[in-house]
Amino acid sequence: MGLATFTAVGLTHGDHTMKVKELMTTVTQCCPEYATLNTAAQLMWDNDIGCLPIVNKDDRVIGMLTDRDVCMSAYLQGVSLSGASVTSAMSKEVFSCNADDEVASAELVMREKQVHRLPVVDSEGHPVGLISLNDIAREGAREADSRKSRQVSDAEIVRALAALCAPRHRIITTEAA
Repeated sequence: MGLATFTAVGLTHGDHTMKVKELMTTVTQCCPEYATLNTAAQLMWDNDIGCLPIVNKDDRVIGMLTDRDVCMSAYLQGVSLSGASVTSAMSKEVFSCNADDEVASAELVMREKQVHRLPVVDSEGHPVGLISLNDIAREGAREADSRKSRQVSDAEIVRALAALCAPRHRIITTEAA
């Protein structure tokens, strides 16, 4: 599956609608599609991150890989991390957003697709950042502490977390490596 970009009409809070670029983390690490799970795990460890956008030779996001994906893939394939490619473990259906999208739009995609993080891509599909449920929750807490007009409500955070925690039915097959 390819890159799916969602731009939904977001919720407006007050006079200002918060944009993804205000909360996103700028992407500093991506992993090439030809790398091994060992390389990806090392990048995650060295950079204290839990996921990596996987990019093709044109630097376009073609997948997402989490630390859990690395572990479960190696276990299910019965191979060492150096014996498996990132493409064997990555999520191939990528849900993303753009820096100018509303945060409410990104949160809606996370909730509907049950993903904790979205790569932020430019118009060509190149990664420019990453936004996570953690970023949104931290912003909600910061706004609550500052007692200013809320862009992120507690109810939105709870709805997103509840949707992410809902069980997904998966068919797991083990194939010979």
